[in-house]
Amino acid sequence: MEVLFHRPPKGFEYSMDSFNKSTKRIWIHNHSMEFSYREGKGAPKSIWGFYKPKTKTFYRPVTPDKMGEEVDIKDTTPYSAMEIKLNPLMSAFG
Repeated sequence: MEVLFHRPPKGFEYSMDSFNKSTKRIWIHNHSMEFSYREGKGAPKSIWGFYKPKTKTFYRPVTPDKMGEEVDIKDTTPYSAMEIKLNPLMSAFG
């Protein structure tokens, strides 16, 4: 199954596993630098978000084991499904 949402940033990759019967968990792996505390254990990973294939909807993560609210893919970044909420001043410089 292929899910098209973002192209991974340089030095990163995505992987998916089953969260429950109807939901996939999307991980982002960081291969872009050396992490001394991770020697021999592979690249560190973080939760990117969640995806429901049946409805083709994405959800922000609360934790790797807790799914948050539905998000519009246009409001996410390649690094996370967490929406960027900028105040008006921050938006002016973004």
